[in-house]
Amino acid sequence: MFDRLRPLLLALVLVLASPLSAQTPQPDVQESTFWADEVSRGLMPPAVWRIPAEPLIVDLEAKGRSFGTQGGTLRTMISRSKDVRQMVVYGYARLVGYDENYELQPDILRDVTIEEGRRFTLHLREGHKWSDGSDFTSADFEYWWNDVANHPELSPNGPPDVMRVGQQLATMRFPDPLTVVIEWPVSNPEFLQQLAAARPPFIYRPSKFLKQFHIDYADPDTLQTQIDKRRVRSWAALHNRLDDMYKFDVPDLPTLQPWMSATATSSSRQLFVRNPYFHRIDARGVQLPYIDVVEMTVVGAGLIAAKSNAGEADLQARGIDFRDISILKKGESDGENYHTLLWGNGAASQIAIYPNLNFADPVWREVIRDVRFRRALSMGIDRHMINRALYFGLGKEGGMAALSGSAFFDPENLNAWATYDPDAANALLDDMGLTERTPAGLRKLPDGRPMEFVIETAGERQEVENALAIITDTWREIGIKLVMRPLDRDILRNRVYAGVTMAAVWFGWDNGLPQPYTPPGYLAPTQQDFMAWPMWGQHYQTRGGAGEAVDMEPAKRLLVLSAQWTAAEDDETRSMIWREMLKIHASQQYGIGVLAEAPQPVVVNNALRNVPEVAIWSWEPGAHFGVHRMDEFWFDLPAQTARASE
Repeated sequence: MFDRLRPLLLALVLVLASPLSAQTPQPDVQESTFWADEVSRGLMPPAVWRIPAEPLIVDLEAKGRSFGTQGGTLRTMISRSKDVRQMVVYGYARLVGYDENYELQPDILRDVTIEEGRRFTLHLREGHKWSDGSDFTSADFEYWWNDVANHPELSPNGPPDVMRVGQQLATMRFPDPLTVVIEWPVSNPEFLQQLAAARPPFIYRPSKFLKQFHIDYADPDTLQTQIDKRRVRSWAALHNRLDDMYKFDVPDLPTLQPWMSATATSSSRQLFVRNPYFHRIDARGVQLPYIDVVEMTVVGAGLIAAKSNAGEADLQARGIDFRDISILKKGESDGENYHTLLWGNGAASQIAIYPNLNFADPVWREVIRDVRFRRALSMGIDRHMINRALYFGLGKEGGMAALSGSAFFDPENLNAWATYDPDAANALLDDMGLTERTPAGLRKLPDGRPMEFVIETAGERQEVENALAIITDTWREIGIKLVMRPLDRDILRNRVYAGVTMAAVWFGWDNGLPQPYTPPGYLAPTQQDFMAWPMWGQHYQTRGGAGEAVDMEPAKRLLVLSAQWTAAEDDETRSMIWREMLKIHASQQYGIGVLAEAPQPVVVNNALRNVPEVAIWSWEPGAHFGVHRMDEFWFDLPAQTARASE
């Protein structure tokens, strides 16, 4: 079925590398059946020459998994075309990455040497290549550093935060093709964790490809032709359009991920084929990934569970929630060829409400900034009712806090201001002076407006809307009218960032399982993505160029503590800092959690092997399927074929 794709695929993998004799072949490397025709015709080198001289060798049996065979097409679904970027998340090829025990290990890199906690020497794999066959060397880091990160037209704000510790900027050196030295004046305990992120900072670029679109390297006439063809205003806009390694929406852009894009046009059906130069092999010499093709289909968010129930997905967790378990189990009993796993959920809260401390309305802003108001909102939520109605009592009720599996779990934080107590909530609001009410019983703002508290949602999760419907009833008891406003996810985020959203609802912290080595920056106002303080986050991220400076003492303390964690030299100090930051959040209720730890359903084709039965579904750390190594999943093809013919 992929014959029509061969010309495109071949264009993506033509050999541009240095002569084959420059490499030392690895013994017993097995050829891919997917690329065998190209190899036999002399259009691609054999697998033994396509992998690094020292590939990452994975012993599946030592990990308690089975060795697999190459082949098959894995079907999965997304709800938006831009979510093809999940292939970068799921593929999880990182310079260093977490293993299944959440310990950092070299991945793309052969090794990392760390001196004094501030000097990182990155050792690349000899013979490692991009998906187009061009060499992956220190020149790709040098191009990014000199020609992208420090180029005023491509990076007006200078190098990204990953290259900074506070205001201290790193230096980069490139002593030889396989070595990169990154150094700060002070220690940087966050650097490797940042490299291992679900959305990693790509501190390297495919320089051979991108130089075609850079004003310092490209022929001016050819470059202008490309600018006109792509209908952009400048060479910088063209370069930035083609240079987004996370979006994964430019098939020509070489990658180091397990799969590469093979769909040249916008379509509801996106195909990704195995990267012939991928750097991982199993202990038998079989190049990973095992699966040849990943097919991502864009469908309406509300259809993902139904289509999974009908057997139209081989691996699916994104887009399905706890409420879908019953319909998925019914599909199993009806004979569909899948089973449903229940993984743990790593988010700090399934549902969290974020009153916006930076809201543009000055009257509402003053109310929201009063901690008594946020505490009253939290105490006006009947978490037990929501848990029984939506999660069959399986969630852990409480505010947003570190989960029970974390070293920093504290029941006091979980329960702080989280007991349903309308009388206490009313007393807090009365104490604020919000005693005047409308004839309908709603409290009035200081300027006389009724207290209609607008919560904006992404409109993607039915459980969120159901929970807010329950909260609407209980908040009426404390004189507040909840108004729910569903929006497109991107519109919601843009409104939050602009300060025009009163409150938003989302998951809790992505990483609800922090350890002493986990950077706590997401608990401080360092990111605009935290919906309680987008303007403060902008101010931090742009180093004062945008947003608003933090002007509330508890939040200022969080910034200080985050900086102290970075400077700390031992786990005991880092742990003390973590605990204080979590206490501040529990007291201040910046994010009002509802409940946590409800299981995440994962639909798995019955012929798909090596998918862990027990695991954590977590964006950070873990990159959802990424930490579980989707490139090691494989189809028992005879079993799959036999079932299909039944």
